[in-house]
Amino acid sequence: MDNFKTEKFFDLTTFAYRDIFDEIKYVWEVLPKIKEYIVGQFKSGQLKANYKGKENVYIGDGTIIQDGVLIEGPAIIGKYTFLGHDSFIRNNCIIGDNVQLGHAVEVEGSIFMNDSKAERLSYIGDSVVGNKVNISGGTILANYRLDKKSVMIIVEENKIETGLEKFGSIVGDSASIGVN
Repeated sequence: MDNFKTEKFFDLTTFAYRDIFDEIKYVWEVLPKIKEYIVGQFKSGQLKANYKGKENVYIGDGTIIQDGVLIEGPAIIGKYTFLGHDSFIRNNCIIGDNVQLGHAVEVEGSIFMNDSKAERLSYIGDSVVGNKVNISGGTILANYRLDKKSVMIIVEENKIETGLEKFGSIVGDSASIGVN
């Protein structure tokens, strides 16, 4: 089970919101903490909402938001990030610095660390994406159990219960995912 600890996947030293990973045993345990963490950043005064009057959305300096982008929130979007035309940032997203989300990319309930990108027409749901990751166009990172049972991880002959009804992917630092 040590293979599922956060440090096995990510270098958190430059990620501004690395403290969200404090006090978790396995990396997927961060997913249900995202909303509470973001709301806490606003309530504590660590961040001030600064996007179109939405009380729970923060946009970092130098970020480019193209036409048609919809940001629901709660969301934290880092510095020098690019949100491409018609991208959709749904609820409970933390997006790091220098991230590029291309045309019509949808992100929900996920964390993107620094210097990563998701190309056009992709969906990233309930996932943690590391630093310097490339997600090619048409990629879908999502898993929702229709029977409403929690998603399990199978390693060799062992089944690991995550306790999550929705769990997309954990994508480690510097990984690349091909088209579709």
